[in-house]
Amino acid sequence: MGKLSRNALSWSDWRRAGPKAWPGAKGPDEAEGSMDTWFPYLMEWGSMLLRWLHVTTAIAWIGSSFMFMHLDASLRKEKSMQPGVSGVSWQVHGGGFYEMSKYMLAPAVLPEHLVWHKWQSYWTWISGFSLLCWIYYGQSTFFLIDPAVMPLAPWQAAIAGILALGLGWIVYDLLCKSPIAKSDTLLALVGFGYVVLTSYVFTLIFSGRGALIHTGALMATMMTANVFFVIMPNQRKSVAALIAGKTPDAKWVKTSKQRSTHNNYITLPVIFMMLSNHYPVTYANASVIPALVTLVIIAGALVRYFYNMWHADHAKAPWWAWFVAAAAIWAAFWVCMAASPGMRTVLGLGPAPPAAMAAANLPKAPADVVNVVSTRCSMCHSPEPVFEGIGEAPKGVLLDTPEHIAAFASAIRVQAVMSHAMPPNNITEMTPPERAILARWLAGGKLAQN
Repeated sequence: MGKLSRNALSWSDWRRAGPKAWPGAKGPDEAEGSMDTWFPYLMEWGSMLLRWLHVTTAIAWIGSSFMFMHLDASLRKEKSMQPGVSGVSWQVHGGGFYEMSKYMLAPAVLPEHLVWHKWQSYWTWISGFSLLCWIYYGQSTFFLIDPAVMPLAPWQAAIAGILALGLGWIVYDLLCKSPIAKSDTLLALVGFGYVVLTSYVFTLIFSGRGALIHTGALMATMMTANVFFVIMPNQRKSVAALIAGKTPDAKWVKTSKQRSTHNNYITLPVIFMMLSNHYPVTYANASVIPALVTLVIIAGALVRYFYNMWHADHAKAPWWAWFVAAAAIWAAFWVCMAASPGMRTVLGLGPAPPAAMAAANLPKAPADVVNVVSTRCSMCHSPEPVFEGIGEAPKGVLLDTPEHIAAFASAIRVQAVMSHAMPPNNITEMTPPERAILARWLAGGKLAQN
């Protein structure tokens, strides 16, 4: 049987070709059919599907969270309210009218059908943590570990990240149970400082990209843990008390409301942190990450503050919050720009300080591969890109040294050999023989191992 093109095979072709065309098949086409070839492709699809699930569940959770904060703020007193009701809100949506009432504690009689809002939160965290493991722990060599920051083994980086999320929640929970929590404002300020401090600690352990995504992951873990360990247990206690003919403890309601408010105010900053890994301008210089986190939290919290107040009373909406939030984002823009190696000279700030060098014993790409990548890729994928319109290396991928090229071997396989997505539209005119050089190198097995 002649050589088969994997991209052209239909299901019937696969059946006729037999095992020699299957992934991992041995024989003349071993390099094409081996798991070394298929693994990056499977990783890409897995990443896409997990991200799809994560975004979908996050939309559901954030939507319901915003809806209930809006509902709380829009409640109004009415003369005809049932006993124990603190307020009523009339709303219209999709051609229907809805009357919603909120009880100060709980109704005297529990309804037969009660809707619990929890799985949106749980699945957002489950899918997000799975994505974190899939991308940052499963491919830590080029997403999470920066040898110049801390030369971690992949398993060490994964353990550090997971422990940070767990311990981070424990510290936050202890703060919420401490005397500080008697003042909502003081607790918010201490929690704010705590998150900024953790973002700084992350920059001492991980790459800039890894530090920023773990800051967002820690905040997201706090949000879901609030639901799982505090809000839902308190709601179950209230239901159990009603069934037993007792009055629920007002403390349960107050504590749950405090944690729910925290979730509401940090939602927008968390979204920013999760999106940041697609934009290297936010993490190209890790030293400014704490400042960036500070400004983003201020901006996001103020936007939520405006809407919370606006829903309560349009006439008393704090419009000033928009101006302060815009100023915070504007400041974040300039902080990141001034720290960017490629923009410092443009701003007249002089060259950036030399980057810390990693150990010299890291794997290196061979000379012929370095020549191809330097000619076709490094004008964009360098600390100071020279290609017009590129301010930072796309996705933070640096291909300016033999060590960096070896570290990003899996990405090169997917982007330049398997899919031909890079260079974009083949703008630098990478030739088939040059792609063949990359393919032979990638098939040789002498790559940086994750």
